[in-house]
Amino acid sequence: MKDINVSELKAHLSKYLRMASRGIQIVVKDRDEPIAQLGPPPAKLLWHERLARSSRLRLGTQNWNALTISTLDRQVNIQDSLRAVREEPSEVRRR
Repeated sequence: MKDINVSELKAHLSKYLRMASRGIQIVVKDRDEPIAQLGPPPAKLLWHERLARSSRLRLGTQNWNALTISTLDRQVNIQDSLRAVREEPSEVRRR
């Protein structure tokens, strides 16, 4: 962390912005009183983290990275399965 005064920041702004973009925290002081802090922008959040922070989504507890998908014991013809769903949608949409 680096402490500088306002006049130093004004005189060498581009230098301190480069330092901040490299991850160095810079505290700007006015008469030895901290008034601002420069630093790198916060890391970008994933879409679900952003929605959770704005209270628009409640995060679950499932560990999706540990999820495994088991194989079927028999072959399934996708086209026949889709045709059956189209003919009898109540098989999928239980009312």
